[in-house]
Amino acid sequence: MLIDTHAHLDGEEFAADLPVVIERAKAAGVEKVFVPAIDQKTSGTVLQLCRENKGFAYPMIGLHPEEVRADYAEVIGQMRQMLTAEHIAIGEVGLDFYWSREYENEQLHAFEEQVRWSIDSHLPLMIHCRKAQNEMVAIMRKYRGQLHGGVFHCFTGNRLEAAELLSFDGFALGIGGVLTFKSSHLREDLPAVVPLERIVLETDSPYMAPVPNRGKRNESSFIPLICQQLAQSYGVSADEVARITTANALRIFGIDDGNHGVISR
Repeated sequence: MLIDTHAHLDGEEFAADLPVVIERAKAAGVEKVFVPAIDQKTSGTVLQLCRENKGFAYPMIGLHPEEVRADYAEVIGQMRQMLTAEHIAIGEVGLDFYWSREYENEQLHAFEEQVRWSIDSHLPLMIHCRKAQNEMVAIMRKYRGQLHGGVFHCFTGNRLEAAELLSFDGFALGIGGVLTFKSSHLREDLPAVVPLERIVLETDSPYMAPVPNRGKRNESSFIPLICQQLAQSYGVSADEVARITTANALRIFGIDDGNHGVISR
């Protein structure tokens, strides 16, 4: 069994053929997909999609850092009221200063508030971080003993950055299509410092499709390509990578594979 821990299946890119996309994923061995929200609107669409595909798709709720504006406090206040027992994580949340620092303070406050959601609701975090690791870590350290684990989504950093992130107990690195890119250093760096028990698989569909599909729309059926590359890098079988990363995802997100329900926290 494989799990795609991060796929935006509610995106307009899948509007025309989502049922076919889901069937392709299942045919490829992907039995579960975790779907993050990025704002108030997608919090509703994600929840509806997951209700229509119960047992396969699982919802998260959060305000993506690139969606943070001056009205962030009002927005996340309204989103907080949308949190239900169906949600398996707070995400996609975090910090992103890649393009601009226009809303830097707002991003910092929004992320910290959603970290507190995670603590209060006993849910893991799905964290997006780009050009902001120092700021992100500074916030998380304030709550180190209270966090409920999670995933550092789309990890592309170096060995020192990986070690710093994994100093937070209960967290894993989300590894996706970038692993397969010719220019990626992850194939060497991950085995050097990251045990497989601290990795989960993800696509970030519809973005960043793995080789040989780079440039195309990404989808969950491509997860085996990431799994195979990870197996090659670690010198183990793809079955072993699938077994370990699936167990990691089930544990972090509190999914009971026995009955496809959510483990009580």
